[in-house]
Amino acid sequence: MPSSLRAHLRSTARARLGSTLTAVLTAAALLGLPSTAHAQPTDGPAESARSTASSVSAAASASTAPTGFEQQVLFKASQDPGYACYRIPAVVKTTKGTLLAFAEGRVNDCSDAGDIDIVLKRSTDGGRTWGPLQVVNEGAGDTHGNPAPIVDRETGRVVLAETYNTGRPGGGNCDVPCDRTPHMQHSDDDGRTWSEPRDLSDEILPAHWNSWYATGPVHGIQLTRGRHAGRLVFGVNTETWNGSRVSANHAALIVSDDGGDHWRIGATDSWPIADDGTFRQKPSEMTMTEGADGTILVSGREQDGTDLGHRTQAFSRDGGNSFTSPFRALPDLYTPQVQGSTLRLGNRILLACPGDPDRRRTMMVRSSYDGGRTWDSVDRGTVVTTDWSGYSDMVGIGGSAVGLMYEGGAVDARDEIRFARFTEDWLQPRRGPDPTTVDRAPHAPRATVLGGAEETDGVFGGALEFDGTDDAVRLPYRDELPLGAKDFTASLWFRYTATTGEQPLLWMGGVGGTQPQVWLRGEPASGRIQGLITVRDGASAPRSASVRTTGAYNDGQWHHLALRRGGGQLTLFIDGTSVSTADVPGSVSRNAPFGVHIGQKLDSRAHFTGAIDDVRVYDRALSDAELTSVRTSDAPVTRDTVLWLPMDRVSGSH
Repeated sequence: MPSSLRAHLRSTARARLGSTLTAVLTAAALLGLPSTAHAQPTDGPAESARSTASSVSAAASASTAPTGFEQQVLFKASQDPGYACYRIPAVVKTTKGTLLAFAEGRVNDCSDAGDIDIVLKRSTDGGRTWGPLQVVNEGAGDTHGNPAPIVDRETGRVVLAETYNTGRPGGGNCDVPCDRTPHMQHSDDDGRTWSEPRDLSDEILPAHWNSWYATGPVHGIQLTRGRHAGRLVFGVNTETWNGSRVSANHAALIVSDDGGDHWRIGATDSWPIADDGTFRQKPSEMTMTEGADGTILVSGREQDGTDLGHRTQAFSRDGGNSFTSPFRALPDLYTPQVQGSTLRLGNRILLACPGDPDRRRTMMVRSSYDGGRTWDSVDRGTVVTTDWSGYSDMVGIGGSAVGLMYEGGAVDARDEIRFARFTEDWLQPRRGPDPTTVDRAPHAPRATVLGGAEETDGVFGGALEFDGTDDAVRLPYRDELPLGAKDFTASLWFRYTATTGEQPLLWMGGVGGTQPQVWLRGEPASGRIQGLITVRDGASAPRSASVRTTGAYNDGQWHHLALRRGGGQLTLFIDGTSVSTADVPGSVSRNAPFGVHIGQKLDSRAHFTGAIDDVRVYDRALSDAELTSVRTSDAPVTRDTVLWLPMDRVSGSH
């Protein structure tokens, strides 16, 4: 796009010009789907049509409930010229029912610290059609981003928190320490025009938050219950620079009791960074939801902390003045390191974020029915798209209708920003208890049987047969399962005839090339069985060690497999014969989401076809004699048994 045209766009949309823009709506083809829980939306380009804002009557917004699922591309470089990339969605509904969809317009490339504007599109019909792109805040070579809008329902004012830093040309990252400062704008005419930005540093940027600082990025909230009703709240995450390194991470709520005229720092949670660079948590990019009882659920991205999990959360019961306890990571909520969004819908709270625990793909909506204390697992979530996907925000359109604004793409999660509309009926309904099988480890709850795995004859009584499609056994998280830096022994029996594909037998920990994990799987196309560990040790990069057999053992007969870590060796045993390699010291369960699956890879992209029996894990290295006993007899449980699944009985209906 010529610079003159881009400058014209900016100048016509600059804040507080005193004139109302003529809104031109672009009607996009909305792609409807049957309202089944697993219906997959089909992505496609918007079809261009033109009409004036005056042709959209006030009654249009009353008839905006989507049927099943509808989706369109909202921001895309080829669709909205002038920017190389659009990222960081945020969306709110005004008191007049207008949807305001914000994003970062990145001028030269998709990097985080270049020439970045805050841009906006408006919809007066519940997100079916959208007006032209407006520039709310021009970076002019610097980074103006991280939009966090809030609607004041008492006055109709929309306030917009945002963060500035000096632009870095050539796609570079922000320096450390980074010169990030908070600012704010507001609109009193339904988002048509905006005030000049004002610097909030004196109010909400204390001297020790002197490195990274970020508002949102996601909509803030106005409280509706209790003695703090009317209060405006948004989140920030920050860092402290001690003169030589970043020494602490901070997560905080920012509150205003006068409609946004003045702000102060409320609830704050800080996490020190050790001299070696490690830290337990770095809660960031926080999304907030007010529960039915007035409690604020604060759900955040967890970035590189040693605690298990990529999401973390805290609660506030005093209107955002304080947290009831420090942030707590959620090990078994599978998602990559990415921003997510929450929204209360009736008796459930929705969470939108990718469901792949390693990579930004498979956008999914999951639910909590207890105010955010527990969340649906990925097999109970509703898939929005299986392609690449990243940041998101959600907005209530009206009734049971929800708008989801999210980054997505067929090639990269940053290809475009989409707007999806759906009703609660499109979401998977709340599901009853799954079938279970016993775990005989001390004080262990029963394990969940997924997909319909069936009983079959085993080595010691019964076993479970897996269909290679969706069958698996998943253990509920408990603190005894992560093996950390300990020695361990994993043992199981398997029988299969598959000649292709990954054949996961046991998976513990994360997934991908950098996440701590332990796994055993068949690789018949490569003619082998493999055992692998990936570890993290201090602040060093992850390392892996693997051990392989020289055959696939896919002859349809029962074979015993064990993986032992101990004495500086990682040893794989197949039917009592061993092959070893050097151990790599470090934790096999740190940083990443943590799950224990039998017959399934953690990202659900591979399933075992065959039968598995008598799965055991011990948190020490068994001797050769003890392993022989486990292999040749139904050895009893001991206090160092982390899990023991006989796999001989399924309870509950499928």
